[in-house]
Amino acid sequence: MSKSKSAQQFNFRDKVGYFSGDFANNFLFMMAGSFLMVFYMRVLNIDAAVIGTMFLLARFVDAFTDIGMGRLVDRMKPTKDGKFRPWIRRMCGPVSLASFLMYQAGLAGAPMGLKIVYMFATYLLFGSVCYTAVNIPFGSLASAVTNDPKGRSSLSTARTLGGTFASIIVSVLAPQFIYYSDAQGNQVVNSGGFMMAAGIFAIIALAFYILCYAFTTERVKFEEIPSKQQPTLAQTFKAIVTNKAFLAYIAASIVLLLSTMLTQSINAFLYADYFSNKNAMSLAGIITIPITVCMAIFASRITTRFGKKEGSIVGLFFTGLIYSIAFFMKIQNVWIFLGATVLANIGMTYFNLVSWAMVNDIIDYQDVKTGNRADGTIYGAYSFSRKVGQALAGGLGGFALAAIGYNSQALVQTEAVKQGIYSLSTMLMGVMYIIIALILLFAFPLNKQLVNKNTTELESRREQEALSAQG
Repeated sequence: MSKSKSAQQFNFRDKVGYFSGDFANNFLFMMAGSFLMVFYMRVLNIDAAVIGTMFLLARFVDAFTDIGMGRLVDRMKPTKDGKFRPWIRRMCGPVSLASFLMYQAGLAGAPMGLKIVYMFATYLLFGSVCYTAVNIPFGSLASAVTNDPKGRSSLSTARTLGGTFASIIVSVLAPQFIYYSDAQGNQVVNSGGFMMAAGIFAIIALAFYILCYAFTTERVKFEEIPSKQQPTLAQTFKAIVTNKAFLAYIAASIVLLLSTMLTQSINAFLYADYFSNKNAMSLAGIITIPITVCMAIFASRITTRFGKKEGSIVGLFFTGLIYSIAFFMKIQNVWIFLGATVLANIGMTYFNLVSWAMVNDIIDYQDVKTGNRADGTIYGAYSFSRKVGQALAGGLGGFALAAIGYNSQALVQTEAVKQGIYSLSTMLMGVMYIIIALILLFAFPLNKQLVNKNTTELESRREQEALSAQG
């Protein structure tokens, strides 16, 4: 399909559909990332080290399910609805139900062995099976919606906005369900609130998955390789692990997910135990809206003028600097701290907005080098890396809280523990964002010039294929 035809057919409806897909994803993903550890520790009273171990062990399962799902998507023939969209229709119900099953407060009085088994079973069902089966086709869908670079960047922005708005809504509404204030103003966990929040979020996610399926269109048709000529899994994997851009981005993504999810996990304790203010916890999500919207407006201009890699490096260094300054200031006023986090978000938001378009750049880079796109397999490997980041965040969060002496049975934490929580939320975050910027600066090769060169090369190939087919 020619660039002009693809660009002409691509429209606002596709952006709404792609927005809806990640809106649905993050209602489930961010609820787990921000509050699942709180549920395990404060409702089921499971030891933090056990939880962290479970998060890490689950990633071994994901090594098979993520890459296996990507491989399955690559090898299956398209249906009348396309290659990727049918999976969203098939799995939207199971993934929503699996999310709800994780938050069953009725097990609080069950034997500890049963609670641990149930925790493992439901977490694996949700993250390693159902979420994988819907998220990998969804992520791969972008390359089939349009082959126009600007269109793909707008899909990346739409996806990021969808995920951001879902995350904001979860961060605002969830604390109102799962916490209440006692007479002394302490934040007490409401065990039944987890089930109510999880049920509502699951229904909302299901509705938006359906919108994603209905509003997107797969219009880019890539050359189909006969099954006998398709590269083996070993050949595909070898090509991927020798892709310098992919390896560098995997490293950056792991650290990014580690920092993002760790921030969300620790923030639940920061605002409840350090600042003792659940309303500020909710407001922390709301105040990111104007920054995200403003950066979405300017993201395309920044990318066009400077490039995705170049703009991301500057933004991430800025974010790391702000968090580091907040650590040394030892901020006591929650509103001043919120102001500092808003400032920090300016830098990281741009990278989040263009991150999915950078994945498409990596797929194009792979295509140019090997002639094999392997969208699903590459995205499956990328999805696995993101889950590693999430798992490490959960594991590191649990181990870090245990290391600073956090007592899940205590209504009020000691001053030393509170200061430890604050340090985790500031200096650790600052270091992580600076590390991401350094990875992009020294290891990620896809600068503006190379991305444009690859786009031109692939467009030329498709034009030649079209001419050959006509002849």
